[in-house]
Amino acid sequence: MTMDFINLESKPRRLIRSFVRRQGRLSDTQQHALKNLWQQYGLALEQGMLDFTAIFGRTAPCVLEVGFGMGQSLITQAQQNPELNYIGVEVHKPGIGNVLAAIDAQQITNIRLFNADAVEVLQQCIPVNSLTAVQLFFPDPWPKRRHHKRRLVQAPFVELIRQRLIANGRFHLATDWQDYAEQMMLVLTQATGFANAVAPNQYAPRSADRPLTKFELRGQQLGHRVFDLLFVKK
Repeated sequence: MTMDFINLESKPRRLIRSFVRRQGRLSDTQQHALKNLWQQYGLALEQGMLDFTAIFGRTAPCVLEVGFGMGQSLITQAQQNPELNYIGVEVHKPGIGNVLAAIDAQQITNIRLFNADAVEVLQQCIPVNSLTAVQLFFPDPWPKRRHHKRRLVQAPFVELIRQRLIANGRFHLATDWQDYAEQMMLVLTQATGFANAVAPNQYAPRSADRPLTKFELRGQQLGHRVFDLLFVKK
């Protein structure tokens, strides 16, 4: 995604976004969850910089997942790692509703959600040096060359992530589009303040901690190789 701005800490005028808002059909369960649970588990840009201890009611390392889709990864990881706090960011309401319903049904206490642009969330709501990890799994690949400018993983976005991570914080990415994986690798390798956690220019082995999502499964069914990248803030 191309972001036309000079200062990452300002509120820039961004002309190109990495997503297109689609209404999507909400199930009755998702509608009910949005109506009744958003006030308890939802976060808004208007809240400004977050106090993680206040919003979760405890002090714990915090992980941010960007674009969680229907939330399979976010839900599973929050359940498997109760010692961590998770903030999920998604623009499509069916996914938000799905996670809220799971939170309620399975009594998950360590998830909070944004229905907003991840870039704006990072700029306006996430304090500098506050995140243990950022996860970006199977972002929209915008496969047509003329749309590559919409891809999220570009130098300004990576710098924004770096600023929000703590020292030795992790940036974990995955995609099943080879040319996007190559772009990710190039951008992150060239970025200041990051080191490849595996070896220079090497992809990471698939982590058992990363749950299988429908996007990954669909890629496998299409014969796509899945690429994981794991970088650490120096």
